[in-house]
Amino acid sequence: MQTEFDLKKIEEIVQLAIKEDIGTGDITSKIFIPEGSESEGVIIAKESGIVAGLPVAGYVLSQIDKDLLFTVNIEDGSRVEKGSVIAVVKGLTISLLSAERLVLNFLQRLSGIATATNKFAEKVEGHKTQILDTRKTTPGWRYLEKYAVKIGGGANHRMGLYDQILIKDNHLEIMEQEKENGDIGSLVKKARKQITNEVLIEVEVEDLCQIKEMVDAGVDIILFDNMAPTKIKEAVEMVKECKNSRDAGAVRPILTEASGNISIENVEEYAKAGVDRISVGMITHSARALDISFDISNKVML
Repeated sequence: MQTEFDLKKIEEIVQLAIKEDIGTGDITSKIFIPEGSESEGVIIAKESGIVAGLPVAGYVLSQIDKDLLFTVNIEDGSRVEKGSVIAVVKGLTISLLSAERLVLNFLQRLSGIATATNKFAEKVEGHKTQILDTRKTTPGWRYLEKYAVKIGGGANHRMGLYDQILIKDNHLEIMEQEKENGDIGSLVKKARKQITNEVLIEVEVEDLCQIKEMVDAGVDIILFDNMAPTKIKEAVEMVKECKNSRDAGAVRPILTEASGNISIENVEEYAKAGVDRISVGMITHSARALDISFDISNKVML
């Protein structure tokens, strides 16, 4: 799967990782590895899954040693089986040893996220539903982890607090305490006056009786949080009934989204309920790293 990758967005985190791990240099290799020694490193999948992060691995290697030769055997987003050779790296042995853990940290983590996302995406295959990530990401890794979600067949929710409006129960409660006008129509109109049409407005439903008000107010996405699939199915039908009068003049159709306590075991039930989007925090915050090795060999060395 080809997904656009912006190397500029990872420069800072890669430099931080190099500083953190290598610092002033690999003292073990400096003592024991002969100067000028060359080796080959083979990156191998130790289990099946979706590989993500090859552009990151290549960038890391280039920052360790610009003369390292990095040859990939697959495209990012490809499924591999146990024993598959993902890529080969050739160059100075000390450079390979310095890069080994850094490369694996990025590849294993991102491939784990892509693999977890893919499992969810496969479960909803055949339905109109998309699997989305959340903001539950490793601090500093958000761009990388959301990239891995896309590589795994998912889609990205908002990148941060700055690129989409999402009105949740906490906002409504605080506004009520501050004696602000908290009805949905007023909130959406207030927001729309201060943003462009490209910025989405999403509102969390607490009660199904709010749906008509949201549709009439012109929200873009209606979020059903911590609702059972049966209740969400009822809510989706209500949205369909209400939105027909709005669609003719709408900038875009209303989307529905489910979140909260959604697992690999029940995600298909939510998809069957008819929602357009399902956001799943665990694909980033709880994904297990994919087992990948970086085997380095040098026939000259004993």
